[in-house]
Amino acid sequence: MMRRRALLAVPLALPVAARAALPRLVCVGGAVTETVFALGAGAQVVAVDSTSRFPAAVQRLPQIGYLRSLAPEGLISLDPDLLLLSDEAGPPQALAVLRAAGAPLSMVPDGAGGTAVVRKIEAVARALGRDGAALAATVAEDWRALDAPMAALRPVRAIFVLSASRGAPLVSGRDTHADALLRAVGAENCVREYSGYRPLSAEAAAALAPEAVVMMDHALAEAGGIDAVLRITALAVTPAAAARRVVALEGGYMLGFGPRAAHARRDLAALLHPGAVLPMLPARDWV
Repeated sequence: MMRRRALLAVPLALPVAARAALPRLVCVGGAVTETVFALGAGAQVVAVDSTSRFPAAVQRLPQIGYLRSLAPEGLISLDPDLLLLSDEAGPPQALAVLRAAGAPLSMVPDGAGGTAVVRKIEAVARALGRDGAALAATVAEDWRALDAPMAALRPVRAIFVLSASRGAPLVSGRDTHADALLRAVGAENCVREYSGYRPLSAEAAAALAPEAVVMMDHALAEAGGIDAVLRITALAVTPAAAARRVVALEGGYMLGFGPRAAHARRDLAALLHPGAVLPMLPARDWV
């Protein structure tokens, strides 16, 4: 009971009495959380996972850990009316415990690309009993507005570096959100011979000859900045290093494929294609 009172005391934009009457939501997955807020249900959220960093209001909420290493006891103790989980959440044993305990779970399909964003919005809206049609249609419209301009760009040969702070850089292959992102912004992912993420050797990097390196901003900072990244043996031999072409955006914004996906797509394309004429997207309340 003390834990419940503490959570309800978190400052939100509603009177205390009104907040107490709202269904209690726990959100797991950055895109899931963003979608809940974009649908106007943010005041119901009482806790989030560590990948949920946007909007700023979530940073005042209790965190329940990383989405792939959930502790079921902690989630149950929050006494939620609904647990909204990305289907990337885990481990499987934790989900099995939650189901066995009768926890009110709703799984939201993850995925990358414009269609996946719409599916997420629709799934979250159904779980909340809200109408998500307008949000889904608007985000889809913004995404489609970029399709023709992106197709007209000369593809930049690029690699996505997940981490570069320890040894060989960890680089994205096929079937990842990063791979889908690169293809969506007028880039060609140089790494096609494997799926997932693997370390990149200097020999492989020289053969791939990427023209640009794309990173999450926190990974770039952890690696010591652009100069430090380009001194890494596997990257120093590339055209990207010769041109000092390293671009970065916030990870959740860039890879989450939530309601902000179209704007992230445009922002990264602008970084990769300086001078390209890209349409401006309308300002949206949820971006």
